[in-house]
Amino acid sequence: MAERRYTKDHEWIELNGAIGTVGITNHAQEQLGDIVFVELPAGGKKLTKGGEAAVVESVKAASEVFAPVSGEVVESNPEVSKNPALVNQAAEAGGWFFKIKVANPKEVSELMDAATYKKFVETQH
Repeated sequence: MAERRYTKDHEWIELNGAIGTVGITNHAQEQLGDIVFVELPAGGKKLTKGGEAAVVESVKAASEVFAPVSGEVVESNPEVSKNPALVNQAAEAGGWFFKIKVANPKEVSELMDAATYKKFVETQH
């Protein structure tokens, strides 16, 4: 099974070879509340680690989603565009945002593992 890594901005990435699937964490969707709109990056778009990748709008606020790593978008999740509430229902499964061809695998290893991320979230309250 592919290992998931996490950012301090509450994005996750799961690597499958050179392709990483990216979404926001359950913690992030809980903070946002009911998600009503998601703007995803188009295929072929080049993203820079830490740069804006997508926008999520909820009944509470709009929030940027940042690229956990640098690379090129190979696919966006059409289901999330059609049904933004999917992010609330399955943020870390079917509610993924996009897939990225990772430019530098070292950037993935610099992200937090699940245990470290869990501790990070617990210290944010």
